[in-house]
Amino acid sequence: MKVLAVNGGPRKNWNTATLLKQAMEGAVSAGAEVELINLYDLDYKGCISCFACKRIGSKSYGNCAVKDDLKPLFEKIQNADALILGSPIYLGMVTGEMRSFLERLIFQYLVYDKNYSNLNQNKIPVGLIYTMNVPEAYLDKVGYKQMFSTTIENPLARTFGETESLFVTDTYQFDDYTKYESSAFNEEEKAKRREEIFPEDCKKAYDMGYRFGKR
Repeated sequence: MKVLAVNGGPRKNWNTATLLKQAMEGAVSAGAEVELINLYDLDYKGCISCFACKRIGSKSYGNCAVKDDLKPLFEKIQNADALILGSPIYLGMVTGEMRSFLERLIFQYLVYDKNYSNLNQNKIPVGLIYTMNVPEAYLDKVGYKQMFSTTIENPLARTFGETESLFVTDTYQFDDYTKYESSAFNEEEKAKRREEIFPEDCKKAYDMGYRFGKR
């Protein structure tokens, strides 16, 4: 059993990375092999609309033809038994790196036939871990859950079979709030939530990894 985790955030030891590492620990405890990929370490761009993945008779039919650092990652995903993606939310959406990765990952399998068929044969569960600074109430207030369902979770479910999401809100952003203009936030409340709630979020990530690793 191989569980692949992909970090779409720039920091390797903060909220998103911590949760992904917890998920991997859960998978390991269930007997799975794990690997973590940091997208910010890779050199790639979003889809370039070459359409080689859709060209009839092409060697790249059903596969992204661009030869960059995503190509070996796509091969790893094809050999994985589960996939867990993590990203902070910037300006209401996953990071640009995660978005570009998802464009390339999903589009290569999409067929422009009457049924918009899917060429991916590796049906695996996909976990999504979102981290964000906004309070939990904003998830419904600004429609994050519905938006992420439409733009990320549904396309992934259609491609891979199923998805599961974890929303981690009101995250702690800085080691020292006094060093940054952050008067919009109450540092004491942020620190309290970091101490009391974030461990619960880590447990949820661990449980996700365990479930994925146990399959």
